[in-house]
Amino acid sequence: MSQAPVSVEFERFRQTFFEECSEMLADMEERLSRLQSDGLDLEELNAVFRAVHSIKAGAGAFNYSRLVQFTHTFEYLLDRLRDGRMILDGDIGNLIIQSADILSEMVAAAREERDLAPDFEIQIHATLKNALGEGESQTEVKTQTATMTADQTAQIGWLVDFKPKPQMFRHANEPLLLIRELKSLGECQITTSLHSLPSLEALKPEDAYLSFYIKLRADVPESRVYEVFEFVDGDADITIEPWVLATGPLMVDEDEQGFGFFDQDPLSQISESEAAAERFGVNETIITKSPNSPTRQSQSNAQNTNGGQAGSVQSIRVELNRVDRLVNTVGELVIAQAMLRQEIAVLTETVLTQGQGLHANESLDSLEALTRELQDCVMAIRMQPVKSVFSRMPRLVREVAGKLNKHVRLVMIGEHTELDKTVIEELADPLTHMIRNSVDHGLESTEKRIELGKNPEGEIKLTAAHVGSNILIHIEDDGAGINRERVYNKAIEKGIIAAGAKLTDDEICELIFAPGFSTAAAVTDVSGRGVGMDVVRRNIMKIGGRIHISSVEGKGSRFTLVIPLTLAVLDGMLLAVGKERYILPLTSIIESFVPTGDQLRPLVGGGTLVAVRGDYYRLVRLNTIFGVSHSQSDPTKALIVLVETASGGRIGLLVDELIGQQQVVIKSLKENYIPVPGLSGATILGDGRVALILDIEQLGKLSDQHLKGLDPVEIPELSVPQIHAA
Repeated sequence: MSQAPVSVEFERFRQTFFEECSEMLADMEERLSRLQSDGLDLEELNAVFRAVHSIKAGAGAFNYSRLVQFTHTFEYLLDRLRDGRMILDGDIGNLIIQSADILSEMVAAAREERDLAPDFEIQIHATLKNALGEGESQTEVKTQTATMTADQTAQIGWLVDFKPKPQMFRHANEPLLLIRELKSLGECQITTSLHSLPSLEALKPEDAYLSFYIKLRADVPESRVYEVFEFVDGDADITIEPWVLATGPLMVDEDEQGFGFFDQDPLSQISESEAAAERFGVNETIITKSPNSPTRQSQSNAQNTNGGQAGSVQSIRVELNRVDRLVNTVGELVIAQAMLRQEIAVLTETVLTQGQGLHANESLDSLEALTRELQDCVMAIRMQPVKSVFSRMPRLVREVAGKLNKHVRLVMIGEHTELDKTVIEELADPLTHMIRNSVDHGLESTEKRIELGKNPEGEIKLTAAHVGSNILIHIEDDGAGINRERVYNKAIEKGIIAAGAKLTDDEICELIFAPGFSTAAAVTDVSGRGVGMDVVRRNIMKIGGRIHISSVEGKGSRFTLVIPLTLAVLDGMLLAVGKERYILPLTSIIESFVPTGDQLRPLVGGGTLVAVRGDYYRLVRLNTIFGVSHSQSDPTKALIVLVETASGGRIGLLVDELIGQQQVVIKSLKENYIPVPGLSGATILGDGRVALILDIEQLGKLSDQHLKGLDPVEIPELSVPQIHAA
């Protein structure tokens, strides 16, 4: 039988289903992260059950039968826990977490249309069924029927009288999908009533007229049957009664004679796109969420069921690329506004009278304020809490600690700190590597900690906080710290550095980011392969971030990730070096000053230090690094801008002039041009010129290279169209 082509509508609703699956799985992940530490209360257990139940219902709508079968068993286990027929102990808790992992991967495979191994979920599925078997009460129906005599009655299922109300279709609910889900519980005998069907002239296509009388042969509690209809409560009259036979064996009674089983799935009579459309609502971009549980309702349905109650939160689902286009358009508006200000400034000086010029500037100030507010609003749309990434870490810590037989406690602070969504998506892998390394390499074994007089339970702190236009993420442990001598010797052994190389303590710590570096004595499934930390650094640098290490041997280590809040805009200071213009991140600037001759000290081998209130800082000459001619080389006739690096150190940048502060739209050099050392991006100024955005961390290294006799950084000719193309 040939498969019908997939329609655009079907694909659209399929995408909506998977987007909602992602939301429900993320919420479930967060709740399950507290399972072993705090235990799940009934409210959270209900929320996890609803998520699994909803995923099963949607999977059934799109014919993901393998997913339906697994979620059916999974939700049955959760239902047993909800009604107290099973106890949530450590083994069941681990089983739930493992099942959630399997469910997440099965959803991902369905979304990506890739095949999983035939036995992918077999083992965990069998474990779920075994757990359910062990949880069977001696009073369960199966046990009852095995000991019944011929004159006893036996309940073999449920009788369901399902009468949809006319508005059911208008609220994005489909009776046939509910019947399909009911059939997943057991065999169904269905009679359809046409009693309410009007004449053809009076029939309204958007109204529901058919009613259904269903005999469900299934050994499930009444609550399981009600849950099938929980999303249509208020849109249908539903009566559920026990189906009892006056016989011993489970045989068909006389009352079954007038009913026949469906030979085909009820949904075979309608297209998949129609079923999906009815299942997910008329307008899939508008959803309503209660504080504790995700729902899948259209706006009209939400208003009907909630009655406009306070506390519900309305949100709009928008594709990220559309938000990116909006952000880029607003960025172009900012550039256009800056150009307009520049042109008005020129006209004010050459043509307009002073009064007219002031009036124009006042109007421009209002435009600038509105543009800034618009930009802030648009950027806020892209911001999301780092909680979505942090919530994955408790499970990771438990799993790694379990493999290593360590006792570890994870403390998370600042989970609601917001960050650009595109940046958040790049943080998952680096944080995973670093947390794993903290558990494996950072924390000592339980026995060793007791021997050292430490708490047998190691602690890892994961914190996030806003600092200026950056977010700082700290991964801190109270373990052994970095053994610098061991790292140094291992680096020599692996040929990363030459024997006898003179390195500072910070430089030795930086060696752990070298490709292929590892101090593990043996390769395990946790670490030891020499991959991970170098990837961490590359991924962090890819989003414009930096990593700093501070470690005290015997006390612990702290890794600090300095991440830009967004990759779209930047508050910066415009600098002049000769005829060139550069942007320096505003939050990095500490102060600026014109030094005296007494503040300058030459370094042996080249270079200069500048003294500031008793402390000495290295002077970085931008004109020599970038080969800028016709600039001021004498620091006493120029300006020094003292800036702070991610590691907490300070360097002085030698510039000709500070032009002024302004917010700039960041354009990627890598995507629109070529990567240039010492530069993190570019922007377009009001006069149409391209200004380069400085990377403070790289500037210090480039200054060292210059002192060693290397050529200055060459920047090929830049033009506005090349950068503006983004």
